[in-house]
Amino acid sequence: MRILLVEDNLQLAEWLGRALRQRRYTVDCVHDGDSADNVLRTQPYDAVVLDLSLPRMCGRDVLHHLRERRNGVPVLILTATATLESRVGTLNSGADDYLIKPFEIDELEARLRAMMRRVSQQKDPLLRCGDLSYDSNSRAFAVRGWPLSLTPREHAVLEVLMTRCGKTVGKQALADSISTIDNDIAPQAIEVYVHRLRKKLEPSDASIINLRGLGYLLKRRDDG
Repeated sequence: MRILLVEDNLQLAEWLGRALRQRRYTVDCVHDGDSADNVLRTQPYDAVVLDLSLPRMCGRDVLHHLRERRNGVPVLILTATATLESRVGTLNSGADDYLIKPFEIDELEARLRAMMRRVSQQKDPLLRCGDLSYDSNSRAFAVRGWPLSLTPREHAVLEVLMTRCGKTVGKQALADSISTIDNDIAPQAIEVYVHRLRKKLEPSDASIINLRGLGYLLKRRDDG
């Protein structure tokens, strides 16, 4: 899952970025509203964590421009203001949720997961492809109940395939899931991660199929 973190407090941004990366998120971080607005015009994200009090463009304006472009990416607002008027105004501006500072990383992650479930209209947190399972609450994979050990990039690629199980996912979409502003992953590199994932999925009945010229598809082996 690729996240854009927009926070002008460098110490808080460093802590949040490190904590989210440790939890297997791909994170880009910018520190002002103008940079956030520019990045959101060109880069795809699964979620945005956006502080309201930013230099060079306030968070509300970043959000307003985002929604004006009909970009529906889920946005979690960080705010130090706890008034009802502020909370209602934030949600009416197009935010999906808000979190009042100070906060714990566990609560931020829980709100991110809840936002993603609402967007995908996923009611059951447990996804399955044969005997391969994915718990969207813990973001953990398992085969027949046994934990599946994955590197962060393998996890990101399989996460995209699992959430779109039975549907073709292009190489570029998979590359975007593990790319950052400072480290752009070429679509050709996805072949390496898919090869490793196939090896790790051999004990399961889930399989990654290569549809030449289209991308990859995760499916149960005996589904034809």
